[in-house]
Amino acid sequence: MVHCDFHTGNILFKYRYVNKYNDTYISDMGLCGEIGNIDKSKIYGVMSYVAPEVLRGKPYTKAADIYSFGMIMYFAATGRQPIGDCAHDKSLALDICDHGIRPEINEPEAPKCYIELMKRCWDPNPKNRPDAFEIENIIYSYNFNLNGEIEKQFKEAEEYRKANISSIKIIQSNTHPQAINISRLLNPFTKDLPKYDNDDNPSECLDCAITD
Repeated sequence: MVHCDFHTGNILFKYRYVNKYNDTYISDMGLCGEIGNIDKSKIYGVMSYVAPEVLRGKPYTKAADIYSFGMIMYFAATGRQPIGDCAHDKSLALDICDHGIRPEINEPEAPKCYIELMKRCWDPNPKNRPDAFEIENIIYSYNFNLNGEIEKQFKEAEEYRKANISSIKIIQSNTHPQAINISRLLNPFTKDLPKYDNDDNPSECLDCAITD
């Protein structure tokens, strides 16, 4: 099964007062379906969370959900919506597919190990992205490095956030008025994108013209 509209607006938390932790739920399963049984004629979602191959009209796959998960990781680390500083229009769709534009993030804003995993999820080639089992194992492995390098990286990132809380809040509030972070039909912005090369070379396009 694939979700087809995976973004922060579709993640819910329920706080358990007894155990003092959050249960996490994925919601809005209306577009969810089996692989191979997805209507690829309609591209629906938040543009910055949609994988480039889907924007180009390719079928939705598990790898596309992994791409979206990488964007959720970005939001979790920074409190910022991915690529929220520009309009979500035809130009952004082209930049994502042709120029490989992704959100900017560097140490010490987030741990190095976290950034490396996140960027693997963003890979333009779906074949290079980790699957859900690998992601689970990597995140689970962080718990076994609580006295090593992994713990050091997370502590440094947390110290950075605490020391720069004022500037971080200002950056978080700096969102472009045309950065749309709710799900919508994206076909009007992507209708010219299927003119691209195959998935093995997603950055190469045969015709980069975008019409008004």
